Amino acid sequence: MDGWQVGPVVAVVSETVRRWFEFYEVPLDERASDTLCSAAISLYGDGYQTVDDIATMLIGTYVGIWATRINAPTSAAVH
Repeated sequence: MDGWQVGPVVAVVSETVRRWFEFYEVPLDERASDTLCSAAISLYGDGYQTVDDIATMLIGTYVGIWATRINAPTSAAVH
């Protein structure tokens, strides 16, 4: 995160993850939050810097709570 102001990034990531949970109407889950936060930070680094853009990408990529577990970047699965 060289050169980024951490405060704005944290606010954007936090709000996008909150919107994901609200959209799918699932209770907060630490494991899902970790996956979604990592994805949101990656999207931010890829140039998606508005809450709406990142939330839309998260909602479309991680469809429901199980998607945060099956294809999570921290998965130990070997492909």
